[in-house]
Amino acid sequence: MRRVSSFAAPHLHVYTRTSFSFISKEFTSTNPINANEPISPQSSNTHLKSCKKTHYLLFPNVKHQQSQRFNTLVDQNPSQLSSRQRKIQERSQLEESFESAKTIQEMLNVFQEMESSFDERELGLACLRIGLKLDQEGEDPEKALSFANKALNVLDRDDKLSLPLAMTLQLLGSTCYSLKRFNDSLGYLNRANRVLGQLEKDSSCSVEDIRPILHAVQLELCNTKTAMGRREEALGNLRKSLELKEMTLERDSKELGKANRDVAEAYVAILHFKEALPFCLKALDIHKVQLGQNSVEVAHDRRLLGVIYTGLEEHEKALEQNQLSQRVLKNWGLDTDLLRAEIDAANMQIALGRYDEAINTLKGVVQQTGQESEDRAMVFISMAKALCNQEKSTDAEKCLEIACGILGKKEKVFPVEVAEAYMEISMLYETMDKFEAAISLLKRTLSLLEKLPQEQHSVGSVSARVGWLLLLTGGVQHAIPFLEDAAERLKESFGSKHYAVGYVYNNLGAAYLELDRPQSAAQVFAYAKDIMDVSLGPHHTDSIEACQNLSKAYAAMGSYHLAINFQEKAIEAWEGHGPSAVDELKEAHRLLEQLKKKASGISDESITKALPLANSSEAVFGSTSPHKLVSQPSRSKEMQLKC
Repeated sequence: MRRVSSFAAPHLHVYTRTSFSFISKEFTSTNPINANEPISPQSSNTHLKSCKKTHYLLFPNVKHQQSQRFNTLVDQNPSQLSSRQRKIQERSQLEESFESAKTIQEMLNVFQEMESSFDERELGLACLRIGLKLDQEGEDPEKALSFANKALNVLDRDDKLSLPLAMTLQLLGSTCYSLKRFNDSLGYLNRANRVLGQLEKDSSCSVEDIRPILHAVQLELCNTKTAMGRREEALGNLRKSLELKEMTLERDSKELGKANRDVAEAYVAILHFKEALPFCLKALDIHKVQLGQNSVEVAHDRRLLGVIYTGLEEHEKALEQNQLSQRVLKNWGLDTDLLRAEIDAANMQIALGRYDEAINTLKGVVQQTGQESEDRAMVFISMAKALCNQEKSTDAEKCLEIACGILGKKEKVFPVEVAEAYMEISMLYETMDKFEAAISLLKRTLSLLEKLPQEQHSVGSVSARVGWLLLLTGGVQHAIPFLEDAAERLKESFGSKHYAVGYVYNNLGAAYLELDRPQSAAQVFAYAKDIMDVSLGPHHTDSIEACQNLSKAYAAMGSYHLAINFQEKAIEAWEGHGPSAVDELKEAHRLLEQLKKKASGISDESITKALPLANSSEAVFGSTSPHKLVSQPSRSKEMQLKC
């Protein structure tokens, strides 16, 4: 994949007397159904035009004067040239050679000759150009980092801000990302962002020159934060990059259509389907206008739209979009995409309760797959899902065994994809009450993901799931390390106030209370309640359950006044739900009466039992791939996990 750095590279020649030009290359967007790959920008003619315009605004006479001077020198007899004139001629020739260099080696050869006759700033800019070229090719990030550091040593002096400094910081961020040094990458990119913001504020540079560099920085920030598991933060940078594109490109530009789809995919990756919908619809509208109803881009948009409608539980709409997508893919002969779209369709049929129809669809699809292909494994997972819904557990297990046999051979080649499939299979085992098999498979998933720095958010999600299942099946002591690890990883990935962290803390509190550690339980229940009040609202059912669990922890400590206070708050919140929460309200009143009896000295041990939230699983676990998301089973709330 081409690097982000080459997007910014054409703007460097504005700031150097040598006018080091750089060949701009086109970028292609990533596969719309693969959320694990970083997003790349696309260069545009608009950016190149603004670059040339700014060059002449800042240095209107430099190039012309150099050209005139060089032509005059060429016309003279070399023996008539003074020492100073010969140096000018040599510099001009080196400039031209550096500009025309097509390969890294050619650039390096010229650079060695330049070192004796160019000043420090000019050499710093040349180092930046070489670093950008190396980063664009992506073959030697260590070498690119070396040249970027040389450029930084020259350009980062006297607190003087400039576009070349911002570009150097962006290059450092890009190379550190390639080397999986994500914290370093984030530091450089944040500083580049601040430099560009200050340049824009001070009007030190043309806005047309700042925007392309800022766009590259925003995309690198998105990629880096995504790799660190901070997906919601990354979305903010991706949205910013889209806004910058909208300022630069034509309203119905095909590139703008792809950018909107990128944002929709990012929202789908964190299961925010409602937010994804308008961006996907906008991408579809643009591509229909620019490319026509039967274009491949429109087919991809419709497939993603089917995923979004599935997430919104509008399964008929999802199936309609899927069928429209299949027609186009079939016309274009895109067999692989078509096969996966057919698998998606089967999952949509399952969601609609059309199990026999889904099984027939999958029987047709399996004939098109290779014996050891990942697609074949996905077919058998979907088949198991349909059979599971028909309560044919024996047949479903056979399908899952086949899928696991295929996936086991792919672990080293496709660890993330295999891990996602294992998560899905484990959920199916749960529906069949095969909890040991589910836990075993999730632990296997952890061993795959723990080796990947960019998947630490997934490690947190899987750890939370293992802890929840152990807690559910009586392995309380063993659950605690998994839950504690999950809480820390999810805080790092999503922030301390994310609802997923609240669910993990709630389950951790239940474990502490089960082990007769009420003070620890009260502490984490309080964390859970605060997080859920902020992220879900105090009247959300899970926030109320967290409040009741906090009441139980205080009761276990003998702090009945506090316990009664929190239980009364829970009752008040349940009353706001009206007739839909009659049973919950009745139970809440029963618990309050028990608390009052306890406060009066009447023993009743039943009040101290706290359980995991029934739908805590919704918040902490799930696929990060839109394709895998369609493949998730339709399940009861207590068995679903989302991240």
